[in-house]
Amino acid sequence: MVTRGAPLRDVLADLRAEGRPSLSFEFFPPRDDPGEAVLWESLRRVEALDPTFVSVTYGAGGSTRERTVRATREVARETTMQPVAHLTCVSASRSELRRVVGEYADAGVSSVLALRGDPPGGPGTAFERHPGGLRNALELVELVRSLGDFTVGVAAFPTPHPESADADQDARVLALKARAGASFAVTQLFYEARLWSELVDRAAGHGCEIPVLPGLMAITSLRQVATFTKLAGAPVPARVVERLEEAERRGGAAEVRRTGVALTAELGAELLDAGAPGLHLYTLNRSSASLEIVRALGLRDPEHAGAPAAVAS
Repeated sequence: MVTRGAPLRDVLADLRAEGRPSLSFEFFPPRDDPGEAVLWESLRRVEALDPTFVSVTYGAGGSTRERTVRATREVARETTMQPVAHLTCVSASRSELRRVVGEYADAGVSSVLALRGDPPGGPGTAFERHPGGLRNALELVELVRSLGDFTVGVAAFPTPHPESADADQDARVLALKARAGASFAVTQLFYEARLWSELVDRAAGHGCEIPVLPGLMAITSLRQVATFTKLAGAPVPARVVERLEEAERRGGAAEVRRTGVALTAELGAELLDAGAPGLHLYTLNRSSASLEIVRALGLRDPEHAGAPAAVAS
């Protein structure tokens, strides 16, 4: 087993060699003081599980860049967890991107998730390259790797990216990012295990062997179905919606939430059985559902994760 502080790519490689799944969680930077308190309560709960890493997102169009840098820096300094900092090409010049990577390095952050990012106008609008910036995530991977010994992660798409010709194009791009220096990938949301297996097989056909971590998040209310369909880029499967609707008829909102968590745990178990190298849980900064999924899967002993440690100042 690697020691704490080892490069994330080595941690992931060792876990893979030992046949032990990684476990990671995604958060976003808080907008205000109450949001910061919620974030830190969730981080402390997750910290008790000794996750492989936690990641901190950018807002749309890079709108939370400074808060992302600050939150990632505080995770590095105030917790025992390994942070992965998100970085996007949106609305940033090469020099600005170099500056942000430098700030991460100064804070002791050595892992970056390199993403092109959604256009400032939101999904479905045209991506416009900054006049002094980068065109895509492939160029961002190359830039980050040129600036130091960073572990670089990238996005992967179980269903075709809206701007891709087909799923095979996404697999070819993933392979190119791996050849450029990416060490792992995290998928967008999806709700059928076969989509992960098919993605990995397509990528392998292009020579890509990096670990692809399934990204999962429980649907805990029926109102979320439309939102999650948009995030996943494909409809939530009818069988999932039917089980959630049946849960609502049977027990209302509480039963919908319980069923959503159970469905996500079932998907996680199916993915791990299929050979997934670990799971990446999107938390929306509230850890309870993620902890329940971990408990159901038996990935960690979450006994001590119910009561968070003191919030960092």
